[in-house]
Amino acid sequence: MGSDLCVQPLDASFGARVSGLPLAELSEEAFEDLYRLWLEHALLVFPGQHLSPEAQVRFARRFGELELELAPLSNLRGDGSVRDDVPEDEMMQILKGNMGWHADSTYMPVQAKGAVFSAHRTPSAGGGTAWADMRAAYAALDPDLRERIQGLAAHHSLIHSQAKIGHSAQRPAEDKAPRAADDYTGYGFHEEPPPLRSLVKVHPETGVPALLIGRHAYGIPGLAASESEALLDELITFACQAPRIYEHTWVPGDAVVWDNRCLLHRGRPWDMAEPRVMYHSRIAGDPASESGAAH
Repeated sequence: MGSDLCVQPLDASFGARVSGLPLAELSEEAFEDLYRLWLEHALLVFPGQHLSPEAQVRFARRFGELELELAPLSNLRGDGSVRDDVPEDEMMQILKGNMGWHADSTYMPVQAKGAVFSAHRTPSAGGGTAWADMRAAYAALDPDLRERIQGLAAHHSLIHSQAKIGHSAQRPAEDKAPRAADDYTGYGFHEEPPPLRSLVKVHPETGVPALLIGRHAYGIPGLAASESEALLDELITFACQAPRIYEHTWVPGDAVVWDNRCLLHRGRPWDMAEPRVMYHSRIAGDPASESGAAH
């Protein structure tokens, strides 16, 4: 991939920092090598890329079709003013909800494959992003617990997970008032029954099993609601511990790509009076491997 390439494993069970590789100018051969690195490490961090929105979309498309081409995750309105931290602002509620461990689009009929994320404006403190390795978490489970969860599944719902932080989400069909151009679109607040997803997911490309849990998961069939919640809480608490976690402190120009099929992630708090502007490109999952079962 070039003599200037440097791949430095992160201080965790997964992930690598990659430098000397301009993402906007990768040859096909270099991208194939990068893709193999991605499957191995699950998270690749690229300092100093300063990708334009167009370059980010082009790079993300190399991993597959896009579920979301370029979504701003920002506490700024379109006019550059800082959003009010009030319950009525759905974008602020989504940003707060994203501070819980989750995988993207598990609440959709097809779970996302991965994501490219870039930093454009960052606060003076906080506002990082953390990831957790669900492959290593599954491998480290007590054998009795691993046996207990085999064959179990959980429903996944964004409406359910947002309700747990006090956000009464407005489904598009119920929201009669037109949304402002810079409001949250209502993505994920759909009427379809919540998909059912196994607690243990086998990666379709590597064959490595991983836990599939997170804040969107609830209601394990066959268990009482309290027992289901206790089991999911036990799993998330165990899974998201060192050395299976990495938290990135953003610098404008940083970019990352992660594998949504074996990692969880969460945003970290910051003073929301300070701007934070990130851009997210979500890589669509393959329906053959990422479809959830019907309710």
